[in-house]
Amino acid sequence: MNQPNRIHLFQGFGIELEYMLVDKDTLAVKPITDEVLKHELGEYGSDFENGIVTWSNELVLHVIELKSTKPELNFNALEHAFADDVRRINAFLDKQNAMLMPTAVHPFMNPLTDTKLWPHDSNEVYDLYDKIFNSKGHGWSNLQSTHLNLPFYDDEEFAKLHAAVRLILPILPALCASSPILDGKLTGVLDTRLTFYKTNQAKIPSITGKVIPEAIFSKRNYLNTIYEKIKTDIAPYDPTGILNPIWVNSRGAIPRFDRGSIEIRVMDIQECPSADMAIITLVIETLKALVNEKFLNLEDQMKFKTESLVQIFDKTLSTGQKTSIDNWDYVQAFGANSNCTTIELWKKIIERLSSGNTALEKWKPELSVILSEGTLSDRIIKSLEGDTSLEAIKRTYKQLSGCLAQNKMFVP
Repeated sequence: MNQPNRIHLFQGFGIELEYMLVDKDTLAVKPITDEVLKHELGEYGSDFENGIVTWSNELVLHVIELKSTKPELNFNALEHAFADDVRRINAFLDKQNAMLMPTAVHPFMNPLTDTKLWPHDSNEVYDLYDKIFNSKGHGWSNLQSTHLNLPFYDDEEFAKLHAAVRLILPILPALCASSPILDGKLTGVLDTRLTFYKTNQAKIPSITGKVIPEAIFSKRNYLNTIYEKIKTDIAPYDPTGILNPIWVNSRGAIPRFDRGSIEIRVMDIQECPSADMAIITLVIETLKALVNEKFLNLEDQMKFKTESLVQIFDKTLSTGQKTSIDNWDYVQAFGANSNCTTIELWKKIIERLSSGNTALEKWKPELSVILSEGTLSDRIIKSLEGDTSLEAIKRTYKQLSGCLAQNKMFVP
């Protein structure tokens, strides 16, 4: 999130959406993101600023990121800008018999043979990552996510925001899971992307931790506890000091004290910008309620232990909206009066937030699909009707690409 001046809680948001470039017929990945950017810039480069949305490269050549150029409050304008840019990119890709494809993982890409890393500026960082972790794997070269950047001004605001974010992370896959297929097969897990995200840097455990961040609520403690540990642990692999511990931190929510923001990274990309913006709005409104202590006071929010949150998170990765939450303190924190499933808890949260909430009202159609028809993973599985042949998978993912192109929800 480009942020020249610090802003306060909920005064603007940075949003990043990542999409795959694929062949229109075969859906094989098309490693031509550099050509897309060159078409707009006139030369190879990593960023093309197009009004309120900027296009950027990622680690691999078949992924492009669309992000808000600066912190935004007007989500209606941002949604339309994302959709317009998808159409603009698709117009160029059409000449290459290619198109953008959504969802958090490619369903049959072979990362060992299909991966091509970004070869242009800043590629020394990508090369080092490849050397340390081998980027030719699903957890590196085959994952697309939605990132939400939330601002904080000082330590007091950081404490409130970090406490709230830690609480909401475990149940986000019940809204966002979109990665049920890998290597041409159903994995049995609804959020397969995050199962790889948890382990792809296991060589240096301090980088990812347990994904759910530790209960740390001040800049000093975070720098001393987390960033110093990462710095020490990566040093043997990075003798020339290329890697900044702040970049390397890969928890599910990452504080950036240099620019005053926390970035949430556990959300799978959806089928279209309107779906992502609907989920992001719900997340923000829930965080606002937590920060304003409408559910639970700050002191009690801070008491939740990482391990208990991790248990909920890990179960939700597998079973999504059907996950039974048997942590009484957790469900009670959101106003539920008995143990429930994640989807029941989300419905309870929305019920409590909805009164007079015009932000949520705008996205009611999109949220209704997710609440009634399931996560995108659920809907992908339903669309296959038991047929997991490559042709059936291609048919569904072509439909998903059509949803992205038209900015409409996928309802099989």
